[in-house]
Amino acid sequence: MSDRVEVLLIEDNPVHMRLIENLLKRGLELNFEVRIAERVDQGLALYEEKPADVILLDLMLPDSEGFETFLRVKGQVEPTPIVILTGLDDMQLAVRAVESGAQDYLVKSQLNGELLSRSVRYALERARARAGEWKSPMLRLAHQQFLKAAQLMNLDDNLRQRLLFPQRSQVVTLPFRRDDYGQVETVFGYRVQHVLTMGPTKGGVRYHHDVNLGEVTALAMWMTWKCALMHLPFGGAKGGVRVRPDTLSRQELQRLTRRYTSEIIDMIGPDKDIPAPDLGTNEQTMAWMMDTYSEQSGHAVPTVVTGKPVVLGGSRGRKEATGRGVVYVVEEAARDRGWRLDEKTAVVQGYGNVGSHAARYLDELGVRVVGVSDHTGGVFDSTGVDLEKLDAHVAEVGTLEGYGQGDRLTNAELLELKCDVLVPAAVENQITASNAGRLQCELVAEGANGPTSTEADDILTERGITVLPDLLANAGGVTVSYFEWVQGIQNTMWTMAEVNERLRRLLQEAYRRVVAQSEELKVDLRTAALIAGVDRVARAKLMRGLFP
Repeated sequence: MSDRVEVLLIEDNPVHMRLIENLLKRGLELNFEVRIAERVDQGLALYEEKPADVILLDLMLPDSEGFETFLRVKGQVEPTPIVILTGLDDMQLAVRAVESGAQDYLVKSQLNGELLSRSVRYALERARARAGEWKSPMLRLAHQQFLKAAQLMNLDDNLRQRLLFPQRSQVVTLPFRRDDYGQVETVFGYRVQHVLTMGPTKGGVRYHHDVNLGEVTALAMWMTWKCALMHLPFGGAKGGVRVRPDTLSRQELQRLTRRYTSEIIDMIGPDKDIPAPDLGTNEQTMAWMMDTYSEQSGHAVPTVVTGKPVVLGGSRGRKEATGRGVVYVVEEAARDRGWRLDEKTAVVQGYGNVGSHAARYLDELGVRVVGVSDHTGGVFDSTGVDLEKLDAHVAEVGTLEGYGQGDRLTNAELLELKCDVLVPAAVENQITASNAGRLQCELVAEGANGPTSTEADDILTERGITVLPDLLANAGGVTVSYFEWVQGIQNTMWTMAEVNERLRRLLQEAYRRVVAQSEELKVDLRTAALIAGVDRVARAKLMRGLFP
């Protein structure tokens, strides 16, 4: 669900019309764009011009035929969700409409902003769930990448079919109380375990308004190949909750996290499935998950999660591990190219945990970071962005918005800046067929998961631009999570220097394996990394055999 929601209001009472429009435009959590029609025919004509995300429909209109009108509208706009607007004297008609496919009904005399906003949001959620949780651009990309690798390596068809979908997945709807204690939200949560063959599963938990089963499955698949590529004793997993974390207080996030943990508690455990932070979550989230699990176990179980605070058994260096790992892989690629990094420039898209640390470590190596961005837009400075001042601004404001130095530009423009190293560290599907031809970099180091489409990969390969794939470039996070898990099992603590040295060594070894595979098979680095990961999983599955 995007931030902007197109609402088509079909209502002829001017008082109710203005009330509903004003309530929606207050936008409690979403940005509602409202179009209004006073007659059914007019509303359907507006929908034909531009489909809406949700329709608010009064069935007592001048050209309405009651229930037959609902069936007519539903037939022309499906699967767009419909919420019925009704008066107390029309309740039976509204109930009948809901029984026949409307998402909800609202009594106009009882409307308030909270009630209206929640009804629209829930209608969108239910329609989305019914439309198919597997429909996800990320899952489509993950499948495309896997099938390409499977074909090139002549993977056994039985294994190919088996590895396309996860071994276990759990979808839950879970309630949590808002700070207004009388208000209870219901949201969707997920936990997916792709492959159980290699050992316990491992993967993050993300809180984001676009999370669905398909996205979580794609991330779990990539985690399987990533762990196999890095020779870690894990299968891939992922979890998430479809929610807007930036709209929740700390207390609400804690209640949400504890309830989510309790819902998936039978799936997770130090020897079963070990969550970690991801988009929208952090070490505090992991502390709450650990505490919830420990309370049910009757004793502290630090190894149930990774990415938790050091004081609770977390590993030094875990927070910055993904960004640091990106830079370690860039160093290896630069060495192969004969580059002096202190003569090179870089652009980083996404100034969250991964991007900010990657930018800082590149800067420490002498790379001139000329552009960075977050969801509010980007900053460009040809002399190099002052990261110290930028970090101070972000610490105070929370985003790059309002930062006074350099030139402002969009994320799309930032990707096309001239530089030597481009680090997409935001979200998926940023480099596509539409912009790959305009990139002006020599090296793409993927800090995010799935930032480059299959079509864009082909274009970049033709243009001679090297892509350091996400399976390798952002594997630092799960690698140090593995270190944290090992330290927890052994009841020991490594120094920061030990963590970083072990991380560098494992990434160097993985990089060399991928390059060797690429040269041997004459394929790009992404395909080589996928083949290396898939092959290791396939061999493990064949060795274990099939039960019964």
